[in-house]
Amino acid sequence: MEADAPETGYHRKKQPELVHRALLDHAAKLAVEQGLSAVTMQAVAEAAGVTKGGLLHHFPSKQALISAVFADLLDALDRQLDARIAADPEPEGAFTRAYLDSVFDTGPDAALWAALSISLLTDPNLRRLWSDWVSARQERHRATDGSRALAAVRLAADGIWLADLTGVTLNERAEMRDFLIRQTREGKS
Repeated sequence: MEADAPETGYHRKKQPELVHRALLDHAAKLAVEQGLSAVTMQAVAEAAGVTKGGLLHHFPSKQALISAVFADLLDALDRQLDARIAADPEPEGAFTRAYLDSVFDTGPDAALWAALSISLLTDPNLRRLWSDWVSARQERHRATDGSRALAAVRLAADGIWLADLTGVTLNERAEMRDFLIRQTREGKS
């Protein structure tokens, strides 16, 4: 092939990592903009500019694609939590404070969390991914965040997340966050 030859489907250098990333990003974008039901294999393939066969090479089913988007979101959450933990000068309860901050933060992934969370409640595979993630984090942070009091704070955060997801208005939101943060420093048992 000549150096100046145009890139065509036949001569283009394959970049599977970039295609994989594009498929995840387009599936996530469809879920946020149009709901999870809009995430079809054909729609994702078209949005990413690949053939349906190309998509199936990376993800053999819609379930595999949705699971990969959810796992990608969990990886992003891990990175966010790790950064917040590293910035916390007090190791005791740092994971719980980072988790609280993530729940109260309505950042760019909030809409994607909402779209996938509905499926999380009904899809056994996504529930298993979430449960495995939670269990691994609890084990990983047991030394600093293993108390019942800190577990109760994280469960309260999950309740707030569910309220946000279902559109329930939490009065005095900032005060609730501050109260729960104080509990991570006061409630050590």
